[in-house]
Amino acid sequence: MRAVVLNEVPSSPAVAEVATPRPQAGEVLVKVTASSVNGIDAATAAGFLQGVMEHRFPLVLGKDFAGTVEALGEGVEGYAVGDAVFGVVMKPYLGTGSLAEYVTVPAAYGLARIPQGLSVTDAGALGVAGATAFDSLAALDVAEGETVLVSGATGGVGALAVQLAAARGARVIATARPGAGTDFVTGLSGGEVQVVDFTGDLAAQVRALAPEGVDAVMHLAGDGAALAGLLRPGGRIASPVGLTKDAVADSGVTDVTVHSIMAEPNARTLDALAGQVVSGALRVPVAATYPLAQAPEAFAAFVSGKLGKLAVTLS
Repeated sequence: MRAVVLNEVPSSPAVAEVATPRPQAGEVLVKVTASSVNGIDAATAAGFLQGVMEHRFPLVLGKDFAGTVEALGEGVEGYAVGDAVFGVVMKPYLGTGSLAEYVTVPAAYGLARIPQGLSVTDAGALGVAGATAFDSLAALDVAEGETVLVSGATGGVGALAVQLAAARGARVIATARPGAGTDFVTGLSGGEVQVVDFTGDLAAQVRALAPEGVDAVMHLAGDGAALAGLLRPGGRIASPVGLTKDAVADSGVTDVTVHSIMAEPNARTLDALAGQVVSGALRVPVAATYPLAQAPEAFAAFVSGKLGKLAVTLS
């Protein structure tokens, strides 16, 4: 089968022929129709995850997937060949990813059915970013009327977080560059989103909008400790990018709660996200779609900071 692979790290992703995987006990084999590029894929190619997770070469990249069940491993129940499914590859090692014509995934975790009304392209770009945004806001327990700062709003996670926070009735302040970045963010939600320029004096801009400090911060980009300093006393910050309580305390901010996020893309979360997309309450921010043969170009665009989600189609 064709797949996006690395033969070593760091290196640039390339499309190559590799063996088609077979489902083990408890797994399903999915014929992939759509996938997307995520930060973990770019970090793997850059070599940043060496020593963090086991690498199996040739390493097939990709976490998100959407497609149809092609075969069932021993003991799988609840799914049948031909089912339309989506989700996230959840394995304790890197190497059998979803930027490929076929992928094997555990049936019990990271897998859900595609509901009617959810396009396969959107489904293939929803899992990682959606679960990260969903779990971050759940940890922050954002309530109606609270002010939330989303730092890194033009990426896939941030774009979904802006929408989810606005849907909770929160006042959203989001970071973006002037121009296309600001236009992208303000067009995400029916609710008002106030955009601040992260290339300028971010603290002054946020303080002008929230003089007493914001209630919550989603740290997806930028200096997390500095962002924590923009919280009101008793505020909360959630970070899926490695911010720790110690780092915040070392910066002199001690009266806030720090949530280190490890997203859990279980079926319940995936179903909830899919339902919101189908209802029109949430839009998957797919900004560009690339055929598998052009997946290396998708990686280059991701690294360059292209707005939104970058999907890869395999049909």
